[in-house]
Amino acid sequence: MIDEEKVFKDPVHGYIYVNDPLIWDLINTREVQRLRRIRQLGTSYLTYPGGEHSRFSHSLGVYEVIRQIVQAFSRNSYEWPDEYNQLVMAAGLLHDVGHAPFSHTLEKVIGLRHEVWTERLILDPSTEIHQVLKHISPNLPYDVAAVINKTHPQQLVVSLVSGQLDADRLDYLMRDSVSTGVDYGKFDLARIIRVMRPWDGRIVVKRSGLHTVEAYLLARYFMYWQVYFHPVSRSAEVILKAILRRVKDLVEKGQSPEMPHPALTGLFLETLNLERYVALDDTVLFNAFNVWQNSADPILKDLCNRFLDRHLFTYVEYPEYDPDLYDKIAAQLKHQGYDPAYYLAIDETGTVYYDYYLGAEDGKDKDSALFLWDDSSKRLIEMSRLSKPVNAIARERQVIRRIYFPREIQWNT
Repeated sequence: MIDEEKVFKDPVHGYIYVNDPLIWDLINTREVQRLRRIRQLGTSYLTYPGGEHSRFSHSLGVYEVIRQIVQAFSRNSYEWPDEYNQLVMAAGLLHDVGHAPFSHTLEKVIGLRHEVWTERLILDPSTEIHQVLKHISPNLPYDVAAVINKTHPQQLVVSLVSGQLDADRLDYLMRDSVSTGVDYGKFDLARIIRVMRPWDGRIVVKRSGLHTVEAYLLARYFMYWQVYFHPVSRSAEVILKAILRRVKDLVEKGQSPEMPHPALTGLFLETLNLERYVALDDTVLFNAFNVWQNSADPILKDLCNRFLDRHLFTYVEYPEYDPDLYDKIAAQLKHQGYDPAYYLAIDETGTVYYDYYLGAEDGKDKDSALFLWDDSSKRLIEMSRLSKPVNAIARERQVIRRIYFPREIQWNT
């Protein structure tokens, strides 16, 4: 225990409490502090002005949710291994530490996988995170990495960080909802924690908590379609991808634009070491965009201006009845002097909101389903068998395809 409990004021949890020296030391490492400079929602701030919160606040929130869960397990004398408390709280805090700015967009264009960098930041002896963890135990860095990458033998611990009802989702849905000002992501977290149970290597929920968990799963469903898949945010991502592709193409042609930070050189030349990766954050990329909006390359200049000044692309839904629409728009773009490689894109959105093996028998497929514990029958029941809303979203595999292009290209389908 630390001498005096540390407290963070938080818009989601009220207060986030830290009384473990390990957690406090991890929070103060440079690798975790870097997350203050990376937005949690990427380009969504261009749609929802309040969506400016950081991955740091989310990481603290995940830690706090896990802290509340393991305390509840301990209070109720559930079959939870208390020796794993420190491990799972550290894993929750560090689960996103490898994210780059505009993480998912950057990954798709440059080929960076944040999971790989997260593991490297935990296991590399040169990082402050590794040194803090190793000070507690030589094996702790490897155990934390194993929990995050889902290879730890104690799957009950893994499920609190990555699962159908994990602390990551429980925090980001509420946090993103509060920050963007929408109500879709709100649910009763305290009640969910009260009805959660560790059982046979998995997290289950009391049958009486069915409707509370329904609200959580529906919140996830609505947040994806109303926030994460918002067409304006996706338009900004399309332009961001085009900027990154253009820079990458120019570098490969030997016509590299000015790189205002050494980390950018490593990023586009695929020689990014750990030190330079830690230096990458939103400020580095925004500084580059500001420099490139005056680039001698007209495409890069125009794309950066569009992104910074929010002159985003418009879109049309991809129609089933006109499969040649993309080629028609591409021809129109070329006619007006635009390169379709950077000014035309198909964006496809869709996800699975509750994943389980259809037709699984009770108690099976424990890694991808939520089970309710029925006290009267003393057995587990897969949730979608009792919940019509969950059954409906479990079977939905909706995919939306949109074609994005500059607004000045007039097009009516």
